Amino acid sequence: MQFGIFSVSDITVDPTTGVAPTEHERIKAIVQIAKKAEDIGLDVFALGEHHNPPFFSSSPTTTLAYIAAQTEGLQLSTATTLITTNDPVKIAEDFAMLQHLADGRVDLMLGRGNTGPVYPWFGQDIRQGIPLAIENYHLLHRLWSEDVVDWEGNFRTPLTSFTSTPRPLDSVAPFVWHGSIRSPEIAEQAAYYGDGFFANNIFWPKEHFQRLIGFYRERFEHYGHGTAEQAIVGLGGQFYIRKNSQDAVREFRPYFDNAPVYGHGPSLEDFTEQTPLTVGSPQEFVDKTLSFRESFGDYQRQLFLVDHAGLPLKTVLSQLDELGEVLPQLRAGFEAGRPAAVPDAPTHASLVAARTAAAAGDTREEASV
Repeated sequence: MQFGIFSVSDITVDPTTGVAPTEHERIKAIVQIAKKAEDIGLDVFALGEHHNPPFFSSSPTTTLAYIAAQTEGLQLSTATTLITTNDPVKIAEDFAMLQHLADGRVDLMLGRGNTGPVYPWFGQDIRQGIPLAIENYHLLHRLWSEDVVDWEGNFRTPLTSFTSTPRPLDSVAPFVWHGSIRSPEIAEQAAYYGDGFFANNIFWPKEHFQRLIGFYRERFEHYGHGTAEQAIVGLGGQFYIRKNSQDAVREFRPYFDNAPVYGHGPSLEDFTEQTPLTVGSPQEFVDKTLSFRESFGDYQRQLFLVDHAGLPLKTVLSQLDELGEVLPQLRAGFEAGRPAAVPDAPTHASLVAARTAAAAGDTREEASV
């Protein structure tokens, strides 16, 4: 089980001071947050991609490469990479380069994106979002798995005898998670390729995501990648914790009430009741997070959104300290009773080992013929 944090890279006014950080301050802060994540023992740091204010992360691979140079074991990912408006060739090149620089500590989450104006900025039509996601990933998959690619599709110019460079490290592509909050077509795509499915369940009631994840698990098994319980699932989460739950609610309420993503809607109490958001004591946070397993089955990756809604850097780092204190309890809770058949989250090392084992099996089969 991997635990980590993800950032959507928003630049939001702190409602308690009326001041927003500058772009430069937020960019430098995200590096500190990632390094703190490794310091407290987290496994993953993931950064989103946006091309519009009030977000700063237009080039996640640049930021992640900088973070890779200052960390040792942290798995670096995205949340998400826009498969619809990015050229698959550029994604293949950028992430293979990052994979080499980070010595394999890289995977990525692909998504369609939910900002309508971005599509025409990059010459695409949002009404073609699903076909774009399907076709672009098919090309990306081939670019990483085949040394020479001939390609003709509907959304980009053809490729003739094209080789994406650099080639993936150890001839093993970065592991891909397909992120979605509503689209069964994306769950189907993840299942077809045997990739991971990340359901960012932070905004909607769990019943919606139970259906979406259940569908992915069924289709994963249908395509012969393993049993439904062996499908690779990731979930989102949010928290604000203090030793005293009343202090947590009092401190977080102004940020919740004014946050662009969920402010001025349901009350804090309703939101914490219906979604993974926990605002309370460390034990309340642990208990609620462990309950995700009851709703979605055993899964592989749990990421938390921490640096959002205008929370100042000092508070974010303090929240990560709180997370670090309960992390051993979370690990133990998810490990207890976990079936042996449920795989760990894929890493570069495990993917290389699987490829080596498969190659050895093919050699033995040929020798026996």
